[in-house]
Parts: sequence; C-alpha cells; structure tokens
Amino acid sequence: MDGSATPRRKKIVNAPAPVGIATLITYIATIPGANMVVAHFGAVPVGFGYAAPAGVYMVGLALVLRDLARETAGRKAILAAIVVGTVISYFLADPTLAFASAAAFAVAETMDFAVYEPLRTRGFLVAMLVSNAVGLLADSLLFLKLAFGSLDFLPGQILGKAWMTLGAVTTLVLLRRRKHATV
Repeated sequence: MDGSATPRRKKIVNAPAPVGIATLITYIATIPGANMVVAHFGAVPVGFGYAAPAGVYMVGLALVLRDLARETAGRKAILAAIVVGTVISYFLADPTLAFASAAAFAVAETMDFAVYEPLRTRGFLVAMLVSNAVGLLADSLLFLKLAFGSLDFLPGQILGKAWMTLGAVTTLVLLRRRKHATV
C-alpha cells in the first residue's frame, strides 16, 4: 500500500439507516395508536354497510409498515419491533383490550413475518399482499374473539385492513412508476 489509499474499515454495527429507523418507529407507534382509537371511537364504518373497531385502519397500516420496516431496517430489527410493539400495546390499554391486542399483534405479526420471508424472492409486492392477507386474518380472528368474545365485526375488520393494504400497495406501485419515469 502506498499510503494514498485509505484502508477500508470493517463495519462493526449494521444499524438501520434513518429511513429504516423512522419506519420502525412509525410501525411501533401504530399499535398503541390502534388501541387508543378503539378506546375513544369504538366501531367505525368501513364500507359496504360493515363496521369494525376503529383501530382497524391503524392495524392495517401496521401490516404494511412491518413489511416496509423489514426492507429498510432488516429482519432482526423488525423482530425486535414486534416485541416492543407487543409490550407497548399491553401497557397502554385497558386489561381486556390490552391482552387481546398484544396477543393478536404478536401472533399475527409473527405469522405475517413467516409468510413474508419465503415469498420475498417473488417480489416485494407479492410478499406484502400475501403476508398481509395472512396477518390481517389472524389478527382479526384472535383480537375479536379475545376482546369482544364475538366475531361479529370480522367482515368489517377484514375489509378495513384490506383497504389499508390495497391503498399502500397502490401508493408504492405509483411511487415506483414515478421513480422509473424520472430516471
């Protein structure tokens, strides 16, 4: 080495970039946010004459953000975020809602993650759509049964979360097209 080149330093910590950190924080915040809107607003209309607990939109957003956070921050970070989100969810709601929310969140997010990982090789959007379908169904079934002892809101829960997933996927497709059009 002639001294003019700087030796490459080995990366000691593989920390997420600022976008990954912001996505993780937003993802984690959707969970207590969902609990707060359920507590304050109860059921809300989601379309086609169906209603669901108000947190449905926040949880639908969480499913999408989980996948985005996985892409920007990595697997280990998102697994840690699932744990943090579960704990925060538990401590920020009334006991019945807290248990139902924490249990549904932990199970659904873990199932969503397990489906997402192997499908990721087929493309981000395919993995997101399929894993979110699994996650939203698991979350809806478990949360409604534990929180309300009933599945009366199930169609509304599925519809509300599906709206959020479809809206996010549409936005991502449009952003991707716009990016490619300007390149």
